[in-house]
Amino acid sequence: MSVPVFEEIEPAPDCGCQGCARQRRDLALGLPVRAGGHPAAHGARRALVLVTAAGAVLGGGGATGVATALTPRAPVTPADAAGAADAALASDTPQGGRAPLHGPPGTQAEGAPLPGAVPTTSQISVESLRRTTRTEIINRAKTWVSAQVPYSMEKYWSDGYRQDCSGYISMAWNLRSNEWTGSLDRFAVRIDRAELQPGDILLFHNPASPTRGSHVTIFGGWTDYTHTSYIAYEQTKPRTRKQATPMAYWENSGRYLAYRYKGLVSGGTGAGATPTEAAYPGGTKFGPGADNAYVTRLGRMLVERGARSYYAQGPGPKWGEADRRATRAFQLAQGWRGTEADGLPGPHTWRLLVSGGGRDIGGSSGSSGPSTDATGFPGRGSFRPGQSNAYVEKLGKQLVKRGFGKHYLSGPGPRWTEADRRNVEAFQRAQGWRGAAADGYPGPETWRRLFR
Repeated sequence: MSVPVFEEIEPAPDCGCQGCARQRRDLALGLPVRAGGHPAAHGARRALVLVTAAGAVLGGGGATGVATALTPRAPVTPADAAGAADAALASDTPQGGRAPLHGPPGTQAEGAPLPGAVPTTSQISVESLRRTTRTEIINRAKTWVSAQVPYSMEKYWSDGYRQDCSGYISMAWNLRSNEWTGSLDRFAVRIDRAELQPGDILLFHNPASPTRGSHVTIFGGWTDYTHTSYIAYEQTKPRTRKQATPMAYWENSGRYLAYRYKGLVSGGTGAGATPTEAAYPGGTKFGPGADNAYVTRLGRMLVERGARSYYAQGPGPKWGEADRRATRAFQLAQGWRGTEADGLPGPHTWRLLVSGGGRDIGGSSGSSGPSTDATGFPGRGSFRPGQSNAYVEKLGKQLVKRGFGKHYLSGPGPRWTEADRRNVEAFQRAQGWRGAAADGYPGPETWRRLFR
């Protein structure tokens, strides 16, 4: 008796029935482990081959189980079809596994491993990583956007990197190998979403089934002050793209984690983003004729410290009289006079603004001083990214008490986060304020109304 021959039917890509959805899943699970397949699938596949072979030897006895497994299933209900469609959608981001750079030697980056050589976990250290800047990360990401690199989990671009989402990150971070969503975190440090800067990533890895939903994007900068959406660089079907994306992604948003490359060094931020490095950029960046992102950064820090009234619009990148007057007001608030209060920021002015130290314009102290103003307001410098103090926790608890704590998933605590800012913004909007008056950063009037 011969073994029955079964015809393999390719599932329709847009069919939501249970059978097609399951076959699409099985095809993905049938991939080699190195290409993103699930290890458990290989044992089952090997067992199926052995059973079929045994059936041929024993006169077809073993083939009965195979035939039974391939018999048509009962009709599915609309609910079953909907569930299958959801499963098919969730598994629409297959990815390759860890692999060396691919292609002729001339296309591989300098120092790339030889074919078949993939770095082990023990090899991943800051010292072993290529150093890069935020500008370089974003510029590399833009090359694939410009080239419209097609998505593929099997093909490799001319630079040696795999054309899927994790291969794209490997390229942008200039890694020595093609990584996958299950290994990228080893090259990075975990950060809070509020700390995101251009070149960082948002990563969702589904360990239970890596081909179902796992994805990663490059953070390119916030779209506006609300921090509810950002510019995402990503490799997805049908090709590389750059577009405004809700935080953190269209699906599985709450499961994405923010990471920063371990090999990052100081430098430009790229993508037209505002620089956030604490180092003083030099006096040439400020004064008449200056037009750069550091001027914008200066203006925003001054506004946070009480200089809003000096700006009819902006702040912006072009140096103006408003910047000089606001800078001088901050310098005078520190008790400086003469050339120390000339309206041009020097290293000491910049350090106080970046750190939140000194006194705010109007007399209240920054985060480095213990005193508060007449309303008990500790100063705007206490409430900014990177700050951690008792005032932040006090603010959060009062927001919850007043009914404005819905953005807290945990806490509140002493560390300033995006949840604090969004809750403050909600309170400010409840006062009827709009625009810069409802930016989510508490000032003296916000503090007074919140605690009255």
